[in-house]
Amino acid sequence: MEQLKIFNKDRKYLGTASREEVHLKGHWHETFHCWIKAMIDGKEYLYFQLRSKDKKDYPGLLDITAAGHVLSHENVEDAIREVEEEIGIKVALEELSYLGVIPYEKELEGFIDREHAHVFLLKRYIPFESFTLQSAEVSGIFMVPLEDFYQLWFENKTYVVMEGIKEIADGERSKVTIRVDKKTFVPHSDTFYKETLAALTK
Repeated sequence: MEQLKIFNKDRKYLGTASREEVHLKGHWHETFHCWIKAMIDGKEYLYFQLRSKDKKDYPGLLDITAAGHVLSHENVEDAIREVEEEIGIKVALEELSYLGVIPYEKELEGFIDREHAHVFLLKRYIPFESFTLQSAEVSGIFMVPLEDFYQLWFENKTYVVMEGIKEIADGERSKVTIRVDKKTFVPHSDTFYKETLAALTK
């Protein structure tokens, strides 16, 4: 059973607890977020993963490029493993820019998520065919102009168009173009997205 370090809201260390207890009782814990940003023809793009429909929380929604929990025996830097585990991309720690800690809170029925999210940025263009997806976790990778995503979230743009790949069956994948609105993304708070996008564009 996975054990996580738990903290108070001010990031004071309190001990450890199982992952199940952390989300049942709403303990603050550490997570690793890696956003991948590409520059194409002078325009910035963000990669989003499509969460598997089998995921317990937020199935089938678009989310951070790669992310996961920092386990009790790990340092934050150790969680870089999530990038290769989820999307099959090898990354060296030196390639990442550390953007700091962004707190995040979300409550659903029977699931409380309170994260001290350590946010990292990888600036690299990665062709879709280079991704290897962990099917239990991720069923697709999509790309959107960063400015379009910002306008969707904060300037009343009603939808954005994203290009990417999607697993269809038995490891087969298809290139697709999708038109999505805010309901298609994991419902992180406006504050979280605003702080994250500000950090990604510094």
